[in-house]
Amino acid sequence: MRTGPVLLVGGGAFAAGVAGVAVGHLLPAVTTWRGLRCWATPSLAGVGRADHVALTFDDGPDPVSTPPILDQLELLGWRATFFLLGPMVRRAPSLAAELTARGHEVGVHGDEHRSHLHRTPGAIRDDVARAYDSIAEATGVAPVWFRPPYGALSAGSLTAARHLGLRPVLWTTWGRDWRAEATPSTVVADIAGGLRPGATVLLHDSDCTSAPDSWRATVGALAPMAELFAGRGLAVGPLAEHGVRAA
Repeated sequence: MRTGPVLLVGGGAFAAGVAGVAVGHLLPAVTTWRGLRCWATPSLAGVGRADHVALTFDDGPDPVSTPPILDQLELLGWRATFFLLGPMVRRAPSLAAELTARGHEVGVHGDEHRSHLHRTPGAIRDDVARAYDSIAEATGVAPVWFRPPYGALSAGSLTAARHLGLRPVLWTTWGRDWRAEATPSTVVADIAGGLRPGATVLLHDSDCTSAPDSWRATVGALAPMAELFAGRGLAVGPLAEHGVRAA
């Protein structure tokens, strides 16, 4: 009888199809490695003008920690891009509006701070769209940029971003300021260690997904960062001024 072999072949084809879908969903995750993405996909990594640093913050807006960061940025004469979480925006819509009123740029970080590698494309699409709508409603501004939680991109992430007209961007260097052991000096040292021409810097303006009070190290690091960037002749600003090429 041919039934057995036919079922076996069909089952193998089905399994191969499922595997192919899984691989396609996870393939963009290779950009998790900063060195690889800076080399292979510089626009996705956030590589921009060689004489400029794009300063970005994730996880806000937070009524406790975002205001002191905003005040310090104002003292330094800096503007930045803030990747916002939907629930944080809905809890503090006036603070989200204050970000844009003070000249900063807002981007989408998602609604749930969960890795997109473990979510379905439909769940990702709904998540990103809900955050987008919350941010646009609170600020009156249509976000341009998108950064997934943990920088974990999947095919579903890219599809959701395209659907909403968002440009995905990760980072080239970070301060690792989410750690309980982070201090202003370690934040600056970590940024300096990965600082290259056209850098996009990742920091956090909330500890909602980080160690409690870790944001204090971020605030304390901003003035020393100004010395670091000035010493290398680098201007600081949001992604809108960074000259990142379209992917």
